[in-house]
Amino acid sequence: MIPLENFLLLSAALFAIGFYGVLARRSAILILMSVELMLAAVSINLVAFAAYLDADGLTGMIFAIFVITVAAAEVGLALGIVLRLYRERRTANVDAADELKW
Repeated sequence: MIPLENFLLLSAALFAIGFYGVLARRSAILILMSVELMLAAVSINLVAFAAYLDADGLTGMIFAIFVITVAAAEVGLALGIVLRLYRERRTANVDAADELKW
């Protein structure tokens, strides 16, 4: 069986890469991809802890499915906002999103 530390290191690396992507990028699509990478790291942590610490292993997997569902809803909403931003400003740069109005 793979040690728990390997999963935690993988999850920490994915989360760090995603966090750097959120802070360093200006494109809304790349920021969205970085947030998804961070959510994947959280899901890996939940499933790993469920497999190693939980007797039946279902609790962490249920939470991971919940995280995946929330991530899918977040992507749908964020892509709609990005499309609106692109139609208004002809760019997906988040610096251009400071004056979005109705």
